[in-house]
Amino acid sequence: MTEVFELETFLPYRLNRAAEFVALRFAAQYKARYQLTRPEWRTLAALGSSERPMTATEIGAHSSMHKTKVSRAVFGLEQRRWLKREEDGRDRRVEHLALTPAGKQAYRELTGLASRYQAELLSMLGAENVEALSNGLQAVERAMRKAGASGSAALT
Repeated sequence: MTEVFELETFLPYRLNRAAEFVALRFAAQYKARYQLTRPEWRTLAALGSSERPMTATEIGAHSSMHKTKVSRAVFGLEQRRWLKREEDGRDRRVEHLALTPAGKQAYRELTGLASRYQAELLSMLGAENVEALSNGLQAVERAMRKAGASGSAALT
């Protein structure tokens, strides 16, 4: 007897659907208020949460974004004057990226929006479910770290 594959119970599928639902609801809020794309938000968040300037490669690794998405996001944030570039003194191919004062202000406003959204999720899901979800995600993140940079071997 052959076991029937049930997509609706396949954990990677369920995690992806849940992540998309949560991310898209938040994206609608920052897009409506700031006209930001998801890569721009993720780049802004990476830079805003860092205590030092970052390279595009570091932003890509931090936010799991392809270098072309990071590049477009950097360009968009630079056009808003929320980001500044500084060439590396030792390697002209490398640029150090940091938020401008206007970018830092936007980051503070957006983290306020994010905090309110997180509170909305807590209210919608309940504290017990959010704690259980957080514990489950910590287990996945530990498995990812244990598997190394690729992460694919342990989770597929």
